[in-house]
Amino acid sequence: MSEPAATSSAAFAAVPAVPKTSRYRWVICGLLFFSTTVNYLDRQVISYLKEYFCTPVAQGGFGWTNSDYANVTGLFTLFYAGMTIFAGIVIDKIGTKLGLALSLIVWSIFGILNAFVGRLVTAHVIIRSLFGMGEAGNFPGSIKTVAEWFPKRERALATGIFNSGTNVGAMIAALFVPWCMIHYGDQKGWKMAFILTGAAGFLWLIFWFWLYDTPARQKRLSKAEYDYIHTDDEVKPTLDADAASDKAKVSWFKLLGYRQTWSFFFGKFMTDGVWWFYLFWLPDYLKKQFGMTKHEVMLPTFIVYGIAIIGSIYGGSIPMMLIKKGMQVYKARMLSMFLIALFPLAVLSTQYFGDVSHFGKMAAVLAVAMICIGASAHQAWSANLFTTVSDMFPNKAVGSVTGIGAAAGGLGGFILQKLAGALTDAYKATPQTAYLFMFIICALSYPIALGIMKALVPRHKPITDL
Repeated sequence: MSEPAATSSAAFAAVPAVPKTSRYRWVICGLLFFSTTVNYLDRQVISYLKEYFCTPVAQGGFGWTNSDYANVTGLFTLFYAGMTIFAGIVIDKIGTKLGLALSLIVWSIFGILNAFVGRLVTAHVIIRSLFGMGEAGNFPGSIKTVAEWFPKRERALATGIFNSGTNVGAMIAALFVPWCMIHYGDQKGWKMAFILTGAAGFLWLIFWFWLYDTPARQKRLSKAEYDYIHTDDEVKPTLDADAASDKAKVSWFKLLGYRQTWSFFFGKFMTDGVWWFYLFWLPDYLKKQFGMTKHEVMLPTFIVYGIAIIGSIYGGSIPMMLIKKGMQVYKARMLSMFLIALFPLAVLSTQYFGDVSHFGKMAAVLAVAMICIGASAHQAWSANLFTTVSDMFPNKAVGSVTGIGAAAGGLGGFILQKLAGALTDAYKATPQTAYLFMFIICALSYPIALGIMKALVPRHKPITDL
């Protein structure tokens, strides 16, 4: 889908009004929100089990080192990264309805199986990697669905809403996994955490098959809303063409020849690892920096992911407000991302405010506040970054390009996971130093990423030859 030639305020004023009697596209957005919630609930379980897994065997734990834990989460991330490329290609080929369903089934099964592998690091690496194979399909499929169901002006907002499921899933995990450990006891609790969260995804499948289909085949969708969804199309699709595009094939190697693909690649590579770090290492940071117990960690992690929802939804609405004022779509997107990229710089002060000797009991509150800003900014950034793909590529390529970018983000996440493990092992006596280095990386990643993206694609140039 290419960018309309006219981008003035007059051009946008000429498009059909939002249909008031048909908003079925937001039901679809709700389905994506809940799949993403389950995706991150399942993914986040292991971060709250780290303390138990790293407890010496003599004390009832698994006896893992920080590097062992980093290997499990890092190799999951790496395997997830590699599979997103293929997941995007498969979803572009078989369609979003079947593609997202298969993805959830695979990750739910292996999420449950994680409860039966014992304490061996290698066994956890294998099962967690296969779990990542399933999880890899969620974002390519969701972004492709948004591209099919929303006009460009609403895509960042829709992406922000479904992407906020990452925070809700993490929030639920922050309360549910420690509860499992307390209620069932450590020996049984870690197993029940994997089993119960893994089983939750199958409930979503019922609603997905009941409520979802492509716009051309969706009987609940009005003609007015169908026309509104396609208001930004330069060439209006027929119903047959729209249905066929869901399963169109695009050469992955051809996509790598576009600078736009590499722009998205580096945007994800530079910043996704920051979110992986917040997901897998925030509980450990709170325990080592402030001596929190697993009970005390629940509230601050819940707050961080809860506040990040605001960034996800509001960040997605910023370009829509600018577009309504007459700004060209891509310019609005880039301006929004520039402003958002400034906020993570607050994370540079996390360890300053986290100094208990200076700020006493307020140190944890202030440090968590800085992390809240960074996490919210990441979600706002992510909502807009994902949408740059559908701004520049036709629908039939969105899943594949998103998969390539997600693979890049996973690779960046793997590197950051390994670095976090190495630093926390190297600075066991002073973990504050290890986390200082990590927060510096988290803060600077976004301005650097945006600079690379603008260098690769200085002006909006949609792809029209696929």
